[in-house]
Formats: sequence, C-alpha cells, structure tokens
Amino acid sequence: MEKRKIINFNNLKFEPFDNYGVVVPGMSWHKISYNKQNGGQGTYVLKMEPGSKSLPHEHTGFEEFLMLDGELIDPDGKIFKKGDFISFAPRSKHSSQTINGCLVLVFMRGVNKAI
Repeated sequence: MEKRKIINFNNLKFEPFDNYGVVVPGMSWHKISYNKQNGGQGTYVLKMEPGSKSLPHEHTGFEEFLMLDGELIDPDGKIFKKGDFISFAPRSKHSSQTINGCLVLVFMRGVNKAI
C-alpha cells in the first residue's frame, strides 16, 4: 500500500529540532507526519540529549506525548517518566528539561509559539 508508512524506532534518522526557526541545542526530531505548513498537525519522535532544555512555548492547539524512554521535567517540578501520556490544552505554556535524556512520541494539533 503506497499510502502506508511503517516506522521502525530502532532505525530513525534524527534531524536538528528547528520548529521555532532556530535549532535548539541537544534536541532532534524524526518527523513522521508532522507538517508545520499544514497548521502544525501530525506526529514526530523527539530526542533530547542529557541536560537539554526546550524553549518556553505556548500551545496553539493540543500537544500530547507519550514518554518512550527517560524522564522529562516541567518547570513546576513534575517529572514525566517512561509510559506516561501527557496532554497539554490549547493556550497552555511551559518548557521542559531532561537530566539524563529522553525519547518522546509527540502528537501535535497546532504550531507552538516560542515565548
């Protein structure tokens, strides 16, 4: 089937994460269906290296993600761990950091705005 896409998580090719117009150090992604020009809809795998931080941002639509490996920490101290599914509502704001690195499956429904 030509419209089917199969992703093997053991063989992903990651590119520098540049969703906000600048490369964020320590962050890379593998776009599965994410398309910024199509309203920021779709899915991608995000890899964060140990000690990396995301830029503070606001969600214009829902952002949901599944922690595949490692841990991610939000500014309020909440730690997301492997197996956690997190849902951020539109207009929510945050940033995240990781101490030891993590791998995250992200489902986007709108382009995030850096703040």
